[in-house]
Amino acid sequence: MSNPFEILQPAGWASPKGYANGIAATGRQVYVAGQIGWNGDGQFETDDFVAQVGQALANIVAVLAEAQAGPQHIVRMTWYITDKREYIARAREVGDAYRRVIGKHFPAMTLVVVAGLLEDRAKVEIEVTAVVP
Repeated sequence: MSNPFEILQPAGWASPKGYANGIAATGRQVYVAGQIGWNGDGQFETDDFVAQVGQALANIVAVLAEAQAGPQHIVRMTWYITDKREYIARAREVGDAYRRVIGKHFPAMTLVVVAGLLEDRAKVEIEVTAVVP
């Protein structure tokens, strides 16, 4: 199956690493609320940043599955993190966790550093929009 999305990359722009500047898609839209690094029972198993990223991404995949969708349908991601320095220092590990859960699919993304998240132990929250052709 060919890619159901059109990657939007203006001519002459440097290629982004790990995300797309834009994606055009047509289909059923699925909105996933911000997911944090706790399990399905609402319990944190770790305070490790990268492990929480992996759990938040796994939670997203589980919600998408309820809509008969998968990571390949994600067109937009917004990440909220509480520690910019930790994100930068562990970027390679974050990338590894991302590829392990999402694969080599890089939608349009935004990363925002916030003072805190509603759950005190949460270090990351990720929300997505997916389009199922």
